Amino acid sequence: MSVRVKSPEEIELMKEAGRILALTHDELRKALKPGMTTLDVDRLGESVIRDFHCIPSFLNYNGYPASICVSLNDEVVHGIPSADRVIKEGDLVSLDAGVIYKGYHSDSARSYVVGENVEAKRLVDVTRQSFFEGIKYARAGNHLRDIARGIQQYTESHGYSVVRLLSGHGIGTKLHEEPVILNYVTWRRGVKLKPGMTLAIEPMINQGEFDVVWLDDDWTVCTCDGSLSAHYENTVLITEGEPVILSSADGIEL
Repeated sequence: MSVRVKSPEEIELMKEAGRILALTHDELRKALKPGMTTLDVDRLGESVIRDFHCIPSFLNYNGYPASICVSLNDEVVHGIPSADRVIKEGDLVSLDAGVIYKGYHSDSARSYVVGENVEAKRLVDVTRQSFFEGIKYARAGNHLRDIARGIQQYTESHGYSVVRLLSGHGIGTKLHEEPVILNYVTWRRGVKLKPGMTLAIEPMINQGEFDVVWLDDDWTVCTCDGSLSAHYENTVLITEGEPVILSSADGIEL
């Protein structure tokens, strides 16, 4: 397996793509409210991205028809925005988006609870923290399995399950590059991490069982048992020391 190490110049371009994506997510976070449709969310996200003279990574990617994946409640990922899907009080909303800046991609996801829903908020918090537990091991010399172990152990210690049929990925001039990044441990150690690798690490965590199903639209992935699901992702740079989150911006909370 060949995992391409990025040059300092490429990393700077990816950092800018990530900064713009972080600002886009922040605008979406501030706008989310009951009564919005998922199509409203998509249109706002695309508008912000294009205002930065960038291209949405997801629009028409393998036929996906929108710029922002908007997934509600039991939808794990890849929900297709629609004027018929209205966000309600208490909904868990997961937003996944990417930005292309001068030919380089960023990719990140956030999950939010609109209004009050204690169970959904706990799931969102654990999902977010599972990412940070995983990237403690995103250091040169470690293997991908070390990241997966951090994510899985933290998640399962809180009574939740890690989705098996979806994964993170390398990222750069393509949205999806090698390697595949699992969020659970297998017998394979996975790639040995080297400085300059850029990875999209994205735990997808279910309140119930880890089994998922694809809907008839061939995109939307839902939990089989109807339980809630949350998603958290960042584009991460491996360095000689601590990992660097590229999908971030000054003053924006991760």
